[in-house]
Amino acid sequence: MPFINEQLDHNAEQLERRRYQQKAARTSRFKFKPEDVITALHEQIVGQAHVLSAVEDMLFTLKADFGNSQRPLSVMLLTGPTGVGKTETVRLLAESMLGDADKLCRIDMNTLAQEHYSAAITGSPPGYVGSKEGQTLFDLEKIRGTFSEPGIVLFDEIEKADNNVVRALMNILDRGKLQLTSGLSEIDFSNTLIFMTSNIAAKEHAATIKKYAHGWRALLKLKPPASEILLDAGLNDHFDPEFINRIDRILPFNSLNSAQLESLFERELAKLNKRLKARNASVQADADAQAYLCKAYDARYGARDIARRIRVELEPKLSRAMLNHPEISNFEARMVDNVFQINTTDQ
Repeated sequence: MPFINEQLDHNAEQLERRRYQQKAARTSRFKFKPEDVITALHEQIVGQAHVLSAVEDMLFTLKADFGNSQRPLSVMLLTGPTGVGKTETVRLLAESMLGDADKLCRIDMNTLAQEHYSAAITGSPPGYVGSKEGQTLFDLEKIRGTFSEPGIVLFDEIEKADNNVVRALMNILDRGKLQLTSGLSEIDFSNTLIFMTSNIAAKEHAATIKKYAHGWRALLKLKPPASEILLDAGLNDHFDPEFINRIDRILPFNSLNSAQLESLFERELAKLNKRLKARNASVQADADAQAYLCKAYDARYGARDIARRIRVELEPKLSRAMLNHPEISNFEARMVDNVFQINTTDQ
């Protein structure tokens, strides 16, 4: 049966290719709509308009489909502190373009922190276990995509990997091909969007901002170095110039601030309500309850800090209310006499 399914998929792709060739020359083979994808990103990603503008440019260039077939479709490095939406941006792209956020091939680079782990990328060398099979961490189906859909690969927290692991990626970024160490086969990335994330220089940037906010620097009203300067220094200290030169776009994400708390909270609450829908339930929060859940917001952790407060403060009380009132479907978080409570709103 797997063979039959593979043959059906192959026949469907060949049919798509023939239809494409019969149409006008400027008809795109990719079925996603850039406008719809970028709208979905703007609905979920807070405070990163400059990043989304660059992603939008990439999407329209991809849709036009005149790129170099000897390279990946795009190579982007997303930088910035934790919890600002780097990984979420890539997952939303996969969801909007491919129909499923889990259709991307995500490789957690902090699991490749030692030199010998380069074999997890390039496969075992001849004479070692797994060399003939050409086993790697890559999901080949997700990398290749289809004629009408690009593959998407995410190298998450790229700076955590050993330098030899990172160097093993350079042929992918440059030629769109990875020759496995066994020499028996290669992996084709020419139909693939490649994303990398990194929080390199984020701690240094935060420390510098704090240093300039107090003491003699603050009295003299000195301005800290631009974040771009710190980021550039951090990247050049950590990565080889040859690696950086193979990246199409380096996109620094902003730290999230208290002015964006309302949007952050609304998005996290919407995610909770999406899960609650399966239980025929929903929850809202009044202004006082929202202020309570956001009062200890720590900008160092971004949206994850708000999500954590919802998990720790709201979800346990909501769970008790749902179990005590199985007939009720609507709940509201409120502050009553300075006490955080969950009340029912069903009439």
